[in-house]
Amino acid sequence: MPMRKLLAVLALAFAGPALAETPHLGKSVSAADLARWDIDIQADGAGLPPGEGTAVQGAPIYVAKCAVCHGDGGRGTEQAKSGKPAPPILVSDVKLKGMDASHTSIANYWPYAPPLFGYIRAAMPWNEPRSLSDHEVYALTAYILAENKLIDPKLVLNAGTLSKVMMPNRNGFLPRFPELMPK
Repeated sequence: MPMRKLLAVLALAFAGPALAETPHLGKSVSAADLARWDIDIQADGAGLPPGEGTAVQGAPIYVAKCAVCHGDGGRGTEQAKSGKPAPPILVSDVKLKGMDASHTSIANYWPYAPPLFGYIRAAMPWNEPRSLSDHEVYALTAYILAENKLIDPKLVLNAGTLSKVMMPNRNGFLPRFPELMPK
């Protein structure tokens, strides 16, 4: 059981006695309410939802929901290149080693592909986070990975295929908790 789920279960178990000593503000969180927010995706793909998408399906979604901040094809806008409002997500001069490695490149920044899905799902688009369906997130993830030449554009991404994507800088990170990393 992931640590976050364990803590949530313990919090629910001990919430009753603790609430008796409060001014009775708010309401108890049900397991169903908590499940709606339990959307973390692990590096090995644990937590990925059902659904699928392709780069071709992701392209129009990107144009409609992402290009305004990340630029045409993910190459950034003039504002984004200076750090505002969002960095480009397609960087052609990828450096994979050392302190000078690009932090905006998908190839450098993400050692595993499933958490990229999780980030898009939870935080994008910035003005409407969590508004995309799981199918749209798979399609956008496929589009971004294909545009960065990390997957075949024809690959259908789903929980099984996304977990198998090998990111080029996977071994360039020193994990804080190596025991939690996929083998």
